Amino acid sequence: MRQPSLRGRYFEDFEVGQEIVTQGRTITEADIVNFAGLSGDYTGLHTNEVAAQASPFGRRVAHGLLVMSVVSGLAVQTGLLEGTILAFREIREWRFSRPVFPGDTVYAVLRIVETRPMPRLGGGAVDIQITVYNQKDEAVMRGIWRVLVASRPEADG
Repeated sequence: MRQPSLRGRYFEDFEVGQEIVTQGRTITEADIVNFAGLSGDYTGLHTNEVAAQASPFGRRVAHGLLVMSVVSGLAVQTGLLEGTILAFREIREWRFSRPVFPGDTVYAVLRIVETRPMPRLGGGAVDIQITVYNQKDEAVMRGIWRVLVASRPEADG
C-alpha cells in the first residue's frame, strides 16, 4: 500500500525567522458550550451572560484554553508538521493579553525562533513563537511551542 504524500517539513528544513500564517476561524457559541462540557469549566465568565456582564469585559468570553486548542488545529492545518512531528514537547511563556468573544475570528502567525538538533531522538527541537490575532489584528495571546521534528531520512539526502 502506498503511503500518502508527505506535506510536513523535516527538522533540517526549519530556519530561524521563517514565518507561517494560518487560516482564520470564528469562535462560535457552540465551541464555547462544547468546550465547557468537555473540560467541565462552566465558569460564569464563559457560560453565564448575566454574570459575565458584571465582569471587566462586560460580556462572555471564550475560554483561553479553547482558543489555544483552536490555534493548535489551525497550525496543524498548515501542513507544516504533517507526517514529521514526533512530539509536542512544551508550551512556554504563554500570555493571554486580550479576551476573545463569541463571534471573534482568530488566526495565528507561527515564527521559528530556535532549532536544536537532537540526533539521539531522530530529529531536533523546533521552538515556534505563536502569536494569535483577532479579526482586528489585535494580539490576543502569545507564547512558544516546542515540538520535536523528525530528521530527513538519509536516503532523501
